[in-house]
Amino acid sequence: MSTPHPTSALDDQRMPVRIRLAAAWTSLMFLYAYVDILNFFTPGVVDDILDGRVFEFDLSQTFSTAALALMSVPIFMIVLSTTLPARAARVANLVVAALYVPVTAFNVLGEDWVLFYGLGIVLELGLLGLIMRSAWSWPRAATVAAGVERASVR
Repeated sequence: MSTPHPTSALDDQRMPVRIRLAAAWTSLMFLYAYVDILNFFTPGVVDDILDGRVFEFDLSQTFSTAALALMSVPIFMIVLSTTLPARAARVANLVVAALYVPVTAFNVLGEDWVLFYGLGIVLELGLLGLIMRSAWSWPRAATVAAGVERASVR
């Protein structure tokens, strides 16, 4: 005979938009880094790097600076999502995520390992979609205040 255990619903608190955005940008950066790291195990990649080439580009200070600048933007979006005023954070997230869709899709061009890169790109695009959706549907102050009033009445 088993004794009944009381079941209770877990408290599923609403996550603030800022935290959701910062988490999505962080996840995106982990994906970017992990795909790049795993790429080193693709045959010939390390040899090409040692010969001074990445993809179709010569390794140079200009290439490295451009790559750093390109990846610095999503890195800074992690902190900007939590520190900018709400309106500026919303716009920045919408604009930067929209601009990074083609940047992300570009990464599959010329690659032999389409399944590997395809999966990485699909996951990255999913996160960019989550970022745009979260920023687009950022709650208005009146909506948040009404929710607080309803919660305090209960």
